[in-house]
Amino acid sequence: MTPRPPNYEIQEWWNRERERILFPPEKVLESSSAANSSFYSSSAPSWSAVNLDTHVPATATDGDRKSRGRSTRQISRHVLFLLRRAASFLLSLPSRFVSVVLVALRRAVAAPSDRPDNRLYTLIRAFLGIAVFLLLLELVAYFKGWHFRPPSYAASAEALELVYTRWLAIRARYLAPPVQIIANVCVILFLVQSVDRVALMLGCFWIRLRGLRPVTAVRGKDEDMEGGNGEVNHEYPMVLLQIPMCNEREVYQQSIAAVCIQDWPRERMLVQVLDDSDDLDVQILIKAEVQKWQQKGVRILYRHRLIRTGYKAGNLKSAMSCDYVKDYEFVAIFDADFQPSPDFLKRTVPHFKGNEDLALVQARWIFVNKDENLLTRLQNINLSFHFEVEQQVNGIFINFFGFNGTAGVWRIKALQDSGDRLERTTVEDMDIAVRAHLNGWKFIFLNDVKCLCELPESYAAYKKQQHRWHS
Repeated sequence: MTPRPPNYEIQEWWNRERERILFPPEKVLESSSAANSSFYSSSAPSWSAVNLDTHVPATATDGDRKSRGRSTRQISRHVLFLLRRAASFLLSLPSRFVSVVLVALRRAVAAPSDRPDNRLYTLIRAFLGIAVFLLLLELVAYFKGWHFRPPSYAASAEALELVYTRWLAIRARYLAPPVQIIANVCVILFLVQSVDRVALMLGCFWIRLRGLRPVTAVRGKDEDMEGGNGEVNHEYPMVLLQIPMCNEREVYQQSIAAVCIQDWPRERMLVQVLDDSDDLDVQILIKAEVQKWQQKGVRILYRHRLIRTGYKAGNLKSAMSCDYVKDYEFVAIFDADFQPSPDFLKRTVPHFKGNEDLALVQARWIFVNKDENLLTRLQNINLSFHFEVEQQVNGIFINFFGFNGTAGVWRIKALQDSGDRLERTTVEDMDIAVRAHLNGWKFIFLNDVKCLCELPESYAAYKKQQHRWHS
C-alpha cells in the first residue's frame, strides 16, 4: 500500500500559532526598535564604554523576553488549545469509525470475485472476524469479573472437561446426523459409478472379443465410390465443413489445409471458416489463407461476425442460417486445432446411407503431443478411456453418447429437428446431443477413425480447457 503523503499545512499552521503565542506582535516591535536604535548608535565614529555596555542589557532583555514567553497566561492558552484539539479528536472518533466500517463494507461488496488475490482477502477478513470475536469475549469476561478470580489447575481441568463434553453433545446432536447422511449419499454414488464402470469395462471386453464395430451399407471403399474408369457410380452427398476459430494464430494454417485436402469431390463440399477473432492481424492472416485455397479451386468461404454472441454455439448457429445451407445434407465440424485425415469424409459419411434415423457419426481423437510431459500423459490416459470404453460401448449398445464438439459429422435435418444449437450455453455439444437423443435420433462412434489434435501442455491451459468444458 502506498503511504499517505505528509501534510505540511498542519505543520505550518502549528508553527504560526506557536510563534503568535510565544512572541506577541507588540514585543516583536519593541525588540525590532531596540535593535534599530543599537544599530544607529553603533554607526557613530567614536566608541565609548557606554556603547559597549549596551549589549549586557540586551541579553537581559532576551532573558526577560523568554521568561515573559513562559508566562502563566500563555501556558494556559497553549494548554487550552491542546485540550480543545484532543476534545475535537475524541468527538470525531465515532464518525471516523463508522466511515471506516462503511468503506470496508462497500469495498467488500464491490470486490470482484475473479481477482487472483481474492482468497487472500477472504483469509484476512476471516482473521479480522476472529480477532473481533475474541475482543468481544475479553470484554464480556472483564465485565463479568471472570479475570478477578485467581485461576487454579482443578478449575482449568474442569473447564476443559466441560467444554469437551459440550462439544460431544453438540457433535452428536447437530453435526453427526447431516454428516452421516452426506456420507451415505457419497457411498451410494460411489457404488453407482463403480457399477457403471464395471459394466462399461465388460462391454468393452465383449466388443473386443466379438470384433463388433459399425458397418456401412456401402460395401468397400473407393471401388464402390468410383468405377474403374474413374467415373462416379453413385452420387456423393453434399457436405458442409465448418471450422470455428477465435484468435487461433498458431494452428489456423494446419486446420484449414487439412480440411481443404479432403478426398471428396470439390463441387460436393463447401468449407466455412468461421472466424470470431477480435485481433485484426489474425483476421488478415486467416483471410489470406482462405484466399490462397480459393485460388487453388477449393470452395471455401470466410465468415466473421461483428456481434459475437453465444460463443462457439452462436458462431455455428449463425453459419447455419445462410441460404445456401439448405442445399447440403451433412455438416462436419472441426475445431481450429484438429487435423482430419484426407479420407475422413469417405470413412464417416457412408454410415448415413440406409440409416435415416442416424444423426451423428463421431470419430476418435489422437494426440500428437501425448508424450510431451506428465500432464499430457495423464490426459491421454483419461481421454483414451473416454473414447475406447465410454463412447464406444455406449455407441454400440445404446446408440447414444455425448457429442465431443468436434471431429464429427451431423445430419443437418437432425440439427434442425432438435432446435439447432442454443446460445445460452457453452457446452453446446452435450446440449444438442441430449436434445437429439430425446427426439429419437441415433449416434455412431467410430473408434478406428482418428483425428489429430493437441493436448494442453501447461496447467494454466488445462485449467482453462476444463473450465470451458464443465462450466
